[in-house]
Amino acid sequence: MRGDELSSAIFAEKVAGEEVRVARVPLDLKPERAPKDRHVDVVSPVSGAVLRVHQKSASVVGPGAPLVEIGDPARLEVVVDLLTTDAVHVKPGTSVLIQSWGGEAPLAAKVRLVEPSGFTRPSALGVDEQRVNVVIVFTDPPERWASLGDGFGVEARFVLWESTNVLKVPLGAVFRYGDGWAAYRIEKGIAHIVSVELGHRGETDVEVLSGLSDGDSVAVHPGDRVKEGARVESR
Repeated sequence: MRGDELSSAIFAEKVAGEEVRVARVPLDLKPERAPKDRHVDVVSPVSGAVLRVHQKSASVVGPGAPLVEIGDPARLEVVVDLLTTDAVHVKPGTSVLIQSWGGEAPLAAKVRLVEPSGFTRPSALGVDEQRVNVVIVFTDPPERWASLGDGFGVEARFVLWESTNVLKVPLGAVFRYGDGWAAYRIEKGIAHIVSVELGHRGETDVEVLSGLSDGDSVAVHPGDRVKEGARVESR
């Protein structure tokens, strides 16, 4: 992270130096020394590719007006805006999978920065949401994501927790039971209700800490007709 901060500071210094140089140009253009076409070279403070041209034809521009945007494709980052209620679970170093980018397999990445200030943006339903930008850097080799460019669309999947030894069942297999949770374990075609303790939850599965064992069969989305001792058939 310190290396990124140093690079950012060096870049800011170059930009400031270039702004000073450009500001001094009109002062040096005395009438006897000024070229007839009043041509001024504007030198980029960094090397890179032209991403966007703001001023496409000859015109009078004011001081500080953007002319072109220049970026280094080899230092590409991904910016994702998250709901602030989700962003509080994300921190620098969090693993990220970049999906739906056009390649066959997801790209590995990690969070570099969660911006300290959020903003309001209307949702698809017109409801104002508080969001914050999260900056992501790739950890895969550059050749894997070299075809991506500025402004490309991707989907980011944040890995908030992971483990190599987890007992899990589909979310549809557990239900509220008293003050806790339960599931129907199927033994020889008979449904038996068992209390379970749940851990982490994903989009489709939930971690089971106790109540079930590896290899147990459970009923998924049991209807009202499934009771303790009911006979069920596997599908």
